Amino acid sequence: MSTFEQKHKFGERRFGSVNWVGFYTLYYKEVMRFVTVWIQTIVSPIITYLLFLYVFSLAIGTDRAPVLGHVFTTFLVPGLIAMQIIQNAFANTSSSLIISKVQGNIVDFLYPPLSPGEVTSAMLLGGTTRGLVVGFFSILVSILFIKVPIFSIFYIFIFALLGSLLLACIGFIAGLWADRFDNLAAVTNFIVIPLSFLSGTFFSIANLNSTLATISKFNPFFYVIDGFRYGFLGSSDSNVLHGLIIVTVCNIIAVYISYKLFKNGYKIKY
Repeated sequence: MSTFEQKHKFGERRFGSVNWVGFYTLYYKEVMRFVTVWIQTIVSPIITYLLFLYVFSLAIGTDRAPVLGHVFTTFLVPGLIAMQIIQNAFANTSSSLIISKVQGNIVDFLYPPLSPGEVTSAMLLGGTTRGLVVGFFSILVSILFIKVPIFSIFYIFIFALLGSLLLACIGFIAGLWADRFDNLAAVTNFIVIPLSFLSGTFFSIANLNSTLATISKFNPFFYVIDGFRYGFLGSSDSNVLHGLIIVTVCNIIAVYISYKLFKNGYKIKY
């Protein structure tokens, strides 16, 4: 029986059904982790996004045929922003857990009077917040300097939110699984980056052969980026509503797995 379960059983938990103060404190801690080093966590992804955009613009030039009815640079912008959003959401939750495990202070998540659901929710929300913050400032830079169109703020926000939450969950699971930074780097290099690069960030899947296009449709990252791009351009490679349903279902599954693993103390209690 965990410390929380023991306290709850013997009536020592006096915060009601939800410990809102503890939940907010942990969420605030997760947010301040990236806010205090904002140059590294917010400015750096924006610079990376601009460098990608600049390099691709130089390499391809102005002779590139339109993609989904838009100039290639305009097509590229939403995909690059979405890629930065999901990668930073992943980095926040995964780094928080692995650093705590390596430094030996993972007990800070286990001993406070917080339920597994409260801890999981606060950490996932912290990772989601980082992804949304990076996305907001990337969009702001794009509007000011690149003049990217905006078709639907709703789709921009909902796919940024769902994409951030999904990758925060994957980062949370990876952080629980990893025993050292090498393990976490493997997840980043062999799962997160390949899936984000091969999800239509730099191209339309209409340009792929039928086999690769079919495989791409099993990649949830594709629906995040495609739906996010639709919010800007008003055109997409797939049915946006279907993509929204798929990403929502993936999030429900990922949140549940994150909660169950933490509740069971996977690789953190023993």
